[in-house]
Amino acid sequence: MSELTPTAVITGGSRGIGRTIALTLAAAGLQVYFTYVSRPEAAEDTLAAIAASGGRARAFRVDSSDAAAVAAFFSGEIKGKVRLDALVNNAGITRDGLVLRMKDEDYDQVLGTNLRGAFLFLRETARIMARQRFGRIVNISSVVGQMGNAGQINYAAAKAGMIGMTKAAAKELGSRSVTVNAVAPGFIETEMTAALPEESRRAYLSAIPLGRLGSAQDVADAVAFLVSDKAAYITGQVIAVNGGLYC
Repeated sequence: MSELTPTAVITGGSRGIGRTIALTLAAAGLQVYFTYVSRPEAAEDTLAAIAASGGRARAFRVDSSDAAAVAAFFSGEIKGKVRLDALVNNAGITRDGLVLRMKDEDYDQVLGTNLRGAFLFLRETARIMARQRFGRIVNISSVVGQMGNAGQINYAAAKAGMIGMTKAAAKELGSRSVTVNAVAPGFIETEMTAALPEESRRAYLSAIPLGRLGSAQDVADAVAFLVSDKAAYITGQVIAVNGGLYC
């Protein structure tokens, strides 16, 4: 039996949904390694919160769209040093705008971080998990990737791409007892939704059968289930955490 520490890697784990996922998986007994790009103070705060609850975590500044940086992270911090039990691809950015006005760089940046970044982490993780013949990979997609959203053609494309990537990887890795699933959050209480005008907020709520926005914990609980032993026979699936938005 391996003496290496069971570890979950979470991209974009210092704030928002990623932070709550990090706290939840740490509480479940996994050592958490999370990445961030900006706001190191947020990363420090998340580390402190995990330590205060008795968990173990480390934070790493890694640009998920940079293939060399991702490879260096895995070779320097993961391979042979921890037992990689789970990857949660959560890192993402938005650069919203209508398609007629969207700049090339805004499209490229969102696809680079949200989709290319997820692929780079998934590829490195798959190499390890395929050898150890065990692992859980969860990609954080979005309701926007399933039903689209005006002004977010780049974000929708990236999140839809993550769903396709999830299904393809599940077929490739299933024979090695590695599961690959996606979680597609709906409208979640975050910094972004907190800034919505009241009229827009009411419109979104009216379309949600459960009558409320979701919480980051709602998403984190779905992720925690998918990386647990209870989800051993679930792969290639998209778990919608959206309050029934399009049921």
